[in-house]
Amino acid sequence: MLHQLYRSYTNSFSGLRKEVWLLALITLINRAGTMVIPFLSLYLTKSRGFSLEEVGWILTFFGLGSVTGSWLGGKLTDEIGHYKTMAASLILSSFLFVLLQFPQSFWGICTGIFLVMTMADMFRPAVFVAISAYSKPENRTRSVTLIRLAINLGFSAGPAIGGLIIIGIGYSGLFWVDGITCLIAGILLLKLLHPKRSLENAKEINLKPQSVLKDKPYLLFITAMILFGFIFLQYFSTVPLFYAEVHHLSEFEIGVLLGFNGFIIFLFEMPLIKYLEVKGKSATTYVILGIALAGLSFLAMNLSNWLGTLVIGMFLLTIGEMIAFPFSNSFALQRADKGKQGSYMALYSIAFSISHIFGHNSGMQLIGKLGYSFTWNVMIGLALFSCLLLVWLKFKLKHEAAA
Repeated sequence: MLHQLYRSYTNSFSGLRKEVWLLALITLINRAGTMVIPFLSLYLTKSRGFSLEEVGWILTFFGLGSVTGSWLGGKLTDEIGHYKTMAASLILSSFLFVLLQFPQSFWGICTGIFLVMTMADMFRPAVFVAISAYSKPENRTRSVTLIRLAINLGFSAGPAIGGLIIIGIGYSGLFWVDGITCLIAGILLLKLLHPKRSLENAKEINLKPQSVLKDKPYLLFITAMILFGFIFLQYFSTVPLFYAEVHHLSEFEIGVLLGFNGFIIFLFEMPLIKYLEVKGKSATTYVILGIALAGLSFLAMNLSNWLGTLVIGMFLLTIGEMIAFPFSNSFALQRADKGKQGSYMALYSIAFSISHIFGHNSGMQLIGKLGYSFTWNVMIGLALFSCLLLVWLKFKLKHEAAA
């Protein structure tokens, strides 16, 4: 029985090209280092003494930088290619992460956050296009899942290590580790991954690419992703504060709970995706399921003050995330074949960047004025609305296929 489970698990990784594995390794090193992000709200309140409202506005600049970086990354990917864009993003952001610890004023930190996220999020549309370039169409969803596996394994180790770094040498250590790991990832990209090994030349060239802004079903999909991002990103800003202020967890305990998310994804996401792919349901169906589970995670936290609800909530979010992100990525990549891939994947990345702009700030403002319970109910409502938009998208796609 155990042997069969092991074979099933290892078979879920079969058929992926070496370049996809190398891309996953680079992403793992990069994401393991970005441990300052989950602790950013705690750093700004505890170490810098900013109010929740001020932190909300600082995180808005986080989102603005993310939008700018995603847009710029998409443009550069279409102009100079995914390889050079990823390298520039990793190397430049490594220096900016180190410098981010030095600004003291509100506007200095806002500017620093904006510049860091602009450089760092140039990587996002480029890596999505790289997945498409280095993988066969039938392996795209699993290739995306492998990259997500690397991201979440990095996030699994990162917060736990980050909590220990804070205890040992303070918050400044996080910025140094972030910068060094980004630099290492950039060097490995230049040394190990070569653009000539991509499958782009073997693909059919789209001589009349469609403008992404004219693809109405895709814009509907992006709107749903903005709402999903809005609720998902609470787990990296307001939820850690909920853990600390309401349940009195330490930084290390918060890091372990966030790390639980990445650990579950590391163990089960790839087999789960392969299992779901065999079922033959549409990508949008699975995205709806994933977002619904994410909404239920907030319901769990509202049910009682029992600490176990935090674990249940994180588990529901994790399963929802495991389903929603790979299939939404896959849908976006498939749709990107209609036009310039960089622009399509930039818009997909920008969806979550917009969530950063409004999600963190609105969450902080809602909590400050109306409390955590009301805020979690708002997230549940947004999850339901996002699911309804995707149901509408399914009808539009059926009509498009029949035309």
